[in-house]
Amino acid sequence: MNGSGTKDEKRLIVFLDCGDTIIDEGTEVRDEHDIVIEGKVIPGADVMVKTLAERGYRLALVADGRAQSFVNLLTMNGVYDCFETMIYSEPIKASKPSPRMFKAAIGAMDLSERDVGRIVMLGNNLSRDVKGANAMGMISVHLDWTPRYPKVPADASETPMYTVSDPMEFVELVERLNAALTASEASSASTAS
Repeated sequence: MNGSGTKDEKRLIVFLDCGDTIIDEGTEVRDEHDIVIEGKVIPGADVMVKTLAERGYRLALVADGRAQSFVNLLTMNGVYDCFETMIYSEPIKASKPSPRMFKAAIGAMDLSERDVGRIVMLGNNLSRDVKGANAMGMISVHLDWTPRYPKVPADASETPMYTVSDPMEFVELVERLNAALTASEASSASTAS
């Protein structure tokens, strides 16, 4: 499903949060062990994930929470198989904005530190998703959808590079960023030769 060296291979790598980024946290139902057993997607989020995967983007889930919750939610909403890797805070024993979360995803996708500038991180939480992505040197995007979390950065470290208000707007942004990255790399390659 993901890019495999074709001429149309996407240069941009996409990291996604889950709660209030793909799944509406307000619809989550938990069992007696605090595992999420049910939840609905944010309007358009399932289409966003499937569209990005179908267009050849490599996707990683980078989310705080328990692994089984994400398996349940993403499977029931038909997007589990769209992800190349899934990094959860439970086995990593860290939560965003810890660099351990992002580095685990980079390692799982066989990327290196030099790839960080071509990774875009979409999340709903300025103090976790955006701050963590900014600290790593990634392209940070805030999904300004939920009223559950602050929408104003506490400081410069939480200021996103981009803000989108709905999931399909993110697909358009990813396409623009990928085109700019591809053009920039082509220009650098022709200058170097």
